[in-house]
Amino acid sequence: MLSKLDAVAEKFDELTRLLSDPGVAADHQQYQKYSRERSEIEDVVTHYRSYRSVLKQIRDAEEIVQDKQADPEFRAMADTELKELRAKVEPMEHELRLMLVPKDPRDDKNIFLEIRAGAGGDEAALFAAELFRLYSRYAEKKRWKVTLLDMSTTGVGGAKEVIAQIQGKGVFSKLKYESGVHRVQRVPATEASGRIHTSTVTVAVIPEAEDVDVQIEQKDLRIDTYCSSGPGGQSVNTTYSAVRITHIPTGEVVACQDERSQLKNREKAMKILKSRLLEKEREKQDAEEAAARKLQVGTGDRSEKIRTYNFPQSRVTDHRVGVSLYKIDAVMDGDIDEFIDALTAADNAERLKNL
Repeated sequence: MLSKLDAVAEKFDELTRLLSDPGVAADHQQYQKYSRERSEIEDVVTHYRSYRSVLKQIRDAEEIVQDKQADPEFRAMADTELKELRAKVEPMEHELRLMLVPKDPRDDKNIFLEIRAGAGGDEAALFAAELFRLYSRYAEKKRWKVTLLDMSTTGVGGAKEVIAQIQGKGVFSKLKYESGVHRVQRVPATEASGRIHTSTVTVAVIPEAEDVDVQIEQKDLRIDTYCSSGPGGQSVNTTYSAVRITHIPTGEVVACQDERSQLKNREKAMKILKSRLLEKEREKQDAEEAAARKLQVGTGDRSEKIRTYNFPQSRVTDHRVGVSLYKIDAVMDGDIDEFIDALTAADNAERLKNL
């Protein structure tokens, strides 16, 4: 670990030197590149130098404690300081190891959130709509922007499918663990006998692809337009503004109707399609690694049961980290940070093992 940190500190000093070079300063693009690289490792270097400083203070205190000719009172003070310094070492080392864990390059990306009702009919659709509200409330607390792109509703106020875009700082880093099957256990409002039903909803969190990430041939696309439905003003059902794009080689279909403009709907649908295709490619590449080392927080597979919402017990349990919270109303209102923090810690611990 120390040799890696030494290399990072050397790189930081070299970048600092380059940024003070007049030739580099004159080249705006190069200056920005070096400045960004330096900024990315600045925290690591600052922590590492604090750690080295503590190690030096420990050596100095040890010398005083071992010096039999030193003033006894001075030695006693050094001994007290030594205990305090040694207590700092392990937490600092742990923090540095975490900082060396390779960052997921997708963490800063915006996402497409896809929620689909699974087993359970109307009850599953109702819960799908409630999950969308949960994530919308969570995004609101984080000051993220939520844009509803497509929603297939049921007559009882539920949603068979919801597709939304969430934009903001670190969106994927927080929500990436939400992919999978969410199970709800409760008595449906339509259930006369008061029996508890179990329903499921699948959630997919897909990082938004950049144009440079995915290239799609125009000949591989079939684009259909149709009249949009639902809220949208006078143009609803009168203009063919809704767009459905089919990627012929994979059979992937994306529909978007939230904008009045067909062009804007087409642009958004293409973004979703590119993101889905990129995610499929990533899943394919990760298959071998997942077989060799299954992450403690789960695979993120849409068929994996990750969380249970038990309304009669007011309990929400995340099965990957074994965390249960007895505050279902707060969770359904977007209070999910405890789950996300536990999942992030578990993921980091697993990554540290394989560092």
